[in-house]
Amino acid sequence: MIVECGRVLLVRRRVAEGRLSWQFPAGKVEPGETSVAAAVRETFEETGLIVRAIRPLGSRVHPDTGRMMFYVACEVIEGTAFVAAPEEVAEVAWCDPTMLAGLHEPVRDYLRGHD
Repeated sequence: MIVECGRVLLVRRRVAEGRLSWQFPAGKVEPGETSVAAAVRETFEETGLIVRAIRPLGSRVHPDTGRMMFYVACEVIEGTAFVAAPEEVAEVAWCDPTMLAGLHEPVRDYLRGHD
């Protein structure tokens, strides 16, 4: 999850996962990779942003997708967000975090600290 200038970066998937189409940049953790390294890699692959992981924010089984999710706070080091993986991502957008519903509690708490 990336927060910059009070906004959070979301991507809209080409194919929604249940009710979920807009989400944080995300993807599978590769064999031998940590969830933190996967967050940095997936953010670059999907948005073109070079980010640095700040800290893990926890994990949960996502209530809409049933998938295990690992949340990692990251900061932008370089770049401008764009659709870098058009086969997976339809749009990228910086959004007001107060408009997001159903957030994992540690994620919500982290975002509150970035008002």
